[in-house]
Amino acid sequence: MSQKRAWQRMLSGRRLDLLDPTPVDVEVEDIAHGLAFVARWNGQTKGDFAYSVAEHSLLVEALFTRMQPKTPAKWQLAALLHDAPEYVIGDMISPVKAAIGPSYGTLDERLTAAIHIRFGLPAALPATVKKQIKKADKISAWLEAVQIAGFTEDEADQLFGAPEPAMIDGLSIRLRAPVEVRNEFTARHAELLEQL
Repeated sequence: MSQKRAWQRMLSGRRLDLLDPTPVDVEVEDIAHGLAFVARWNGQTKGDFAYSVAEHSLLVEALFTRMQPKTPAKWQLAALLHDAPEYVIGDMISPVKAAIGPSYGTLDERLTAAIHIRFGLPAALPATVKKQIKKADKISAWLEAVQIAGFTEDEADQLFGAPEPAMIDGLSIRLRAPVEVRNEFTARHAELLEQL
């Protein structure tokens, strides 16, 4: 019996093995392109375009930088790439991840390690950095829930915790075409790499 295919051909021509991903098979253009087409909230958002994981990643990095204004560029890059594995595995909602079980987490960790190493980050982030990125991620989820996913502020407060007003001051989500988001993600990635 032949083994099932466990690799994905990327538009860059790379062949990413999902069971054994290597940093040499990771390209930012593939990540940006994939994430720009992966919808958050299972596509259940207001607007003419899906709210993509690429857009979410840009927001999380901006929030993380607001929270940690003197943080090194490498941790800002880690925040930008926090959901990068989703360029090949998609954005699964928490209940689906729970149903899949530990194998989802293992796959995510392998992909994250390859992505991090490719761009000069440690395979596993320090716990303090990971915690701050998670905090920015929850604030982002609150904003998304209230601004584009139809939740009331009370519902969002219960699910994600109420953000400090200074953290969200002036932030509004603007849904854009995938090509715009892809280009901004790629540009921000390049900007952060130059600062490393």
